[in-house]
Amino acid sequence: MLLSIAATMTLTGWSERTVWRRFAGHIVKNGTSNRRSMIPFEVIEPHLCLALAPEDLPALEQADAGDADSQHALALLFLSKDKPEGAIDWLEHAAKHDHADAMNLLGICSIEGNGRPKDETLGIAWIAKGAALGHVISQRQMEFIHDRSEKLKNIASR
Repeated sequence: MLLSIAATMTLTGWSERTVWRRFAGHIVKNGTSNRRSMIPFEVIEPHLCLALAPEDLPALEQADAGDADSQHALALLFLSKDKPEGAIDWLEHAAKHDHADAMNLLGICSIEGNGRPKDETLGIAWIAKGAALGHVISQRQMEFIHDRSEKLKNIASR
């Protein structure tokens, strides 16, 4: 299995420059993935920042190929292993494909400051995007935010 530079960065926690330097002799251009620079998984594996089970590998390959459900699943794996920064990367990839669950989770992570700086405005924006796509939990969260905002306005106007 070959993985992209971006996936390798997330899996190792290394910068792009470090990935290029550490794996320079192993990088190949893969004709089946738009000539992207790819690295064999067996070369990356000893440097992973989290343990992957054999059953995680198909999802990893699909996520790197752009499958939003697999990207979301990998994000959940990173969160379960207390690696929120890696989770954010996969959630952002999934959100680019209009994955509403990923948008909701990005919103929660932004509001809580989990894996990224705390930013309530950005968090609410992600939750609103998920709600607009029909994500039921996001819709309920937006209703709660709206109701709370109205109650605060009423209290302030007294």
